[in-house]
Amino acid sequence: MPHTYQFARPALTVDIVVFGLDEDDLQVMLIQRDLPPFEGEWALPGGFVHVEETLEEAARRELVEETGLKDIYLEQLYTFGAVERDPRERVVTVAYYALVNLEGHDVQASTDARNAAWFPVSDLPKLAFDHQQILDAAHARLRGKVRYQPIGFELLPDRFTLRQLQRLYEVILDRELDKRNFRKKVLAMEIVKETNEIEKDVAHRAAKLYRFDKRTYDRLMKQGFNFEI
Repeated sequence: MPHTYQFARPALTVDIVVFGLDEDDLQVMLIQRDLPPFEGEWALPGGFVHVEETLEEAARRELVEETGLKDIYLEQLYTFGAVERDPRERVVTVAYYALVNLEGHDVQASTDARNAAWFPVSDLPKLAFDHQQILDAAHARLRGKVRYQPIGFELLPDRFTLRQLQRLYEVILDRELDKRNFRKKVLAMEIVKETNEIEKDVAHRAAKLYRFDKRTYDRLMKQGFNFEI
């Protein structure tokens, strides 16, 4: 005899805010829904959690199914459970945010997504469900965390210039940074290393390329290192 529950059980979903970066703006990945509700409207990638999978497994599966993105930085954000947030039924969602280098990943829509595309955070279409609220929360988390943990390097290619690194922080923090002070501070941390390479095929003077030294960062963290931009 199957077990019955005294209380109804809400459905559980995951939604993922995927951030990318170009030189001018912070970008977010949106999918165009191919099914009701909100058919044809733009939304965050996500979907229902299967009984046999963890929340993170569900989030990564949905990313692959709806955008083709895989093997990217992913972190749990917050749980959103407003009673009427989904017109279908009582649905609680666990939101994640992800960071991806735009140059290293191809995006393609599949399953129940009609289309998938990058949009500037500063110029978004109207979003389905409560996804604007979720996106705003993820943006605020990114702005705060990027100042005390080097997650911003996830948005850059493996080899980058100091100009690209500074621009990353200026775009995310939405303010200009003093070039001399920024470079002095970053290089003094010893977690950004020269690669003995320079930019190629650029119209301006080629700049040195650097890389993030995660091994040094992990070692310094164990010694009480304080990362702060």
